[in-house]
Amino acid sequence: MMRILIFFLISVCFTSCDSNNNPFVYQKDAHGRGKTHLYVEESFKPLFTTCIETFMSQYPKASIKAIYSAEDQIIEAFYRNKTKTIVITRDFNDEEKAFLKSKNVSYRSDKIATDAVVLIMHPTMADTVLSIAQIKSLLSNNNTKLPSGQSITQIVFDQKGSANFNFMTNMLGINQLADRVSALNSNEEVINYVKSHPGTIGLIGLNWIADQDDPTSMAFMDGLRIAAVYQDKPQNAYKPYAGMIYTKEYPLIRDIWVINKGRRSGLNTGFVLFMKKDDKGQLIIQKSGLVPALTPIRLVLQ
Repeated sequence: MMRILIFFLISVCFTSCDSNNNPFVYQKDAHGRGKTHLYVEESFKPLFTTCIETFMSQYPKASIKAIYSAEDQIIEAFYRNKTKTIVITRDFNDEEKAFLKSKNVSYRSDKIATDAVVLIMHPTMADTVLSIAQIKSLLSNNNTKLPSGQSITQIVFDQKGSANFNFMTNMLGINQLADRVSALNSNEEVINYVKSHPGTIGLIGLNWIADQDDPTSMAFMDGLRIAAVYQDKPQNAYKPYAGMIYTKEYPLIRDIWVINKGRRSGLNTGFVLFMKKDDKGQLIIQKSGLVPALTPIRLVLQ
């Protein structure tokens, strides 16, 4: 009887250890069961609202809450152990990886899609084709006008430290912003602000306006113009359609990464797999006008 009891206690100890070998931590969640939260870059809010709702409808015993914030704040939350899973536009860089390694933090990074930054314009804008050089000038030079001579009174981002802000300033190598550049609080605020302010350009995430089957997305599109962007020649200017993102002919593209802390498999891991490998998750990404990491895009020649 004593040998059976000892064996039972040893079995409990091994099955109750977490990924860091801490005993008596019972795993309450699984791939499709439990309760968790994610920190998600706010520019991906429409996409992840749909994905989380679909996942929970597929797994009724799962409860996932998304906390939408700016990219810099999300990475800080990951460092401070406020969350296990984050969604941002890049993998960790070498400095960040070294820091996490020094803290013995294990994690996995998964690219789930390719996204784009979109320049939205007030409908009175005459110029809707812009080069990368012109965009850089508009963001950093206080004296720049559009080729037609039209003045740009304001350029608005969602938030300082957001994925949209970080991507544009880093890609263009901008250290000092023009006086016309300011930040609001969300992508939705940028959309509404541009609609009501002539002479204004806004920068948002593509999935806010790309789902043609979503009435909210189409309502956002109403009353906006979308800029076509080119790197070198105007004839190579493209709007952010999925095919042009897939071929990288649209210049303002970035990836969507889900970074999950720890080695133990659970609900967070199940949701990552849903986004990356499940047909429904990848279909939602494709339907949102983005390019899934695994599902091929059908290119139609016109």
